Amino acid sequence: MKPPLATKKLTTLSLLSAIALALYAVESALPPIVPIPGIKLGLANIITLVVLWKYSAKDAFFVLLVRILLATLFFGQAISLLYSLSGGLLCLLAMVFVQRLLHGHYLFLASMTGAVFHNLGQIGVAFLLTSVPAVLVYLPFLLLSGLVTGLFIGLCARFTLRFLP
Repeated sequence: MKPPLATKKLTTLSLLSAIALALYAVESALPPIVPIPGIKLGLANIITLVVLWKYSAKDAFFVLLVRILLATLFFGQAISLLYSLSGGLLCLLAMVFVQRLLHGHYLFLASMTGAVFHNLGQIGVAFLLTSVPAVLVYLPFLLLSGLVTGLFIGLCARFTLRFLP
């Protein structure tokens, strides 16, 4: 007997959330790629993009939320929840907007836009929490790195989608 479609989808999304968490854990264990704080690849976002393209924005939101909450619980501090949520939610909103604007084409552009908005969200929270304008000095570096890493992550997601049924 086959499982109901809803059960299969829930199981698949749960597995994708676990993969995203594992990618986050692996990336957290790696040394920084550049000596500027806040710049990282964002490997877990590959899964967010895959879910957004293969399922829906709502499903991508839940996978993102589960990954952020579990990552904060297992690896982070309470304050990292604010940074992760602000960056992740802005990123997802931007990717959904680009996906709909471009009718599901150019996944890499959605990824690049999402990475830039992720950085904007995190810098915005840092500025709101610290009230120190000096944090804005990082913005040009973060935006440039967001374009580069967003392109890489978008290409990885496109490659991954080719091998999924």
